[in-house]
Amino acid sequence: MHVNLEQLRGFVAVARLGNFTRAASELHLAQPSLSRQIAALEQDLGAELFHRARTGATLTVAGESLLPLARRMLADAESVRRELAELAGLERGRVRLGATPTLCISLVAEVLSVFHTAHPAIELHLSEQGSRRLLDELAGGELDLALITTSDATAAERFSVVPLIDEELVVVSSAAAPPVVAGNRISLAELAALPQIVFSSSYDLRSATDGAFRAAGLSPVVVLEGAEMDAVLRFAERGLGVAIVPAMVLIDRPGLRSVRLRGETLTRTISLARPADVAPTIAVGVMQRTIAATATAFAARAGDTMRLVGA
Repeated sequence: MHVNLEQLRGFVAVARLGNFTRAASELHLAQPSLSRQIAALEQDLGAELFHRARTGATLTVAGESLLPLARRMLADAESVRRELAELAGLERGRVRLGATPTLCISLVAEVLSVFHTAHPAIELHLSEQGSRRLLDELAGGELDLALITTSDATAAERFSVVPLIDEELVVVSSAAAPPVVAGNRISLAELAALPQIVFSSSYDLRSATDGAFRAAGLSPVVVLEGAEMDAVLRFAERGLGVAIVPAMVLIDRPGLRSVRLRGETLTRTISLARPADVAPTIAVGVMQRTIAATATAFAARAGDTMRLVGA
């Protein structure tokens, strides 16, 4: 699915004005062009967004659900545009960002691509560590920002921590193999009987999944232990076993299929942390905006398995 900002601007304009012709005029578009944009957006989303009538256009249930998210995405994009315009004359600068391995291969890869394309003169440094180590580096002045997946620092006065996304952990397997279970849900008991690929003990995810099995009195079948995130995903794609991973890492990975957990869902919160007593530079401020906008886009693409905190 690919949703662009022009489609969202057209959608919001029609929703506000209730009329395709007036919206097209406001956006300086031909009315057929706007209609094609909205039709393409509806096709990508798999749902009609407007009830069309001779008297105008009104939102469907799907359209009403999309409207607040579309407005937020456009607002975030405008914020990033303004911040990047502020950076236009800056020839030197630096942003030191830390993130967990699961975020480095998904959200952070997109964030850095967008940021570097917009302002290639800014020097970027990345630290890939577990959440606790990232907080240590942040406290030690080694990082400007850290994307963490634990709430350990939320009460600490030395950090400002902003939750961005609540995300489910899902079970992935090879898309080339038969589904591991009928339907789109699997219980922990069913999962425990399947061959599993599990992460290194240093991963926050490992602690969460091990704890869930212990609480249920289950002992999972492990075929491979100690792998890093990218290796786990590749092994699952090759059919070595199943793995419990964050929903975010499935974006743009057609070689994997996923099922959600039945019953008590495993989730994690992705938060952005920075030192509370240090004013961010312009470059760091723009990076914060870029992360927020990219997180919004990721949540829109992931469907029910991911939601913006406070949305």
